[in-house]
Amino acid sequence: MIPGIATKITAMEAEGVANGFLLDHLPDRFLAIEPRFDPRARVWRLPVVISYPSIGQIGEVGEVSGSVSTEDVVSHTPLDEMMSRARVLYDQNREAIQAAFSQARNS
Repeated sequence: MIPGIATKITAMEAEGVANGFLLDHLPDRFLAIEPRFDPRARVWRLPVVISYPSIGQIGEVGEVSGSVSTEDVVSHTPLDEMMSRARVLYDQNREAIQAAFSQARNS
């Protein structure tokens, strides 16, 4: 809860709502993290990152904003924009990603 602000949705709940939204609309490598309360907008803001097993996060691709009073996403970076940014990050990290998958396959 935020002192002095009537919220029904906790940071953890906001993270769950944002990640549910991402799972419904994008591939599984997209992850909403680190909810921050924006008192002016009265929303939870969560950066969206692209992440790979054995490597972790490779960069931020957008943002999801969630309501503080309902389990609703109130805004987000356009999905096609997040996909485009993710492609650029994948291309920049292709060798490390492929090496991690090869290593996991050979284990």
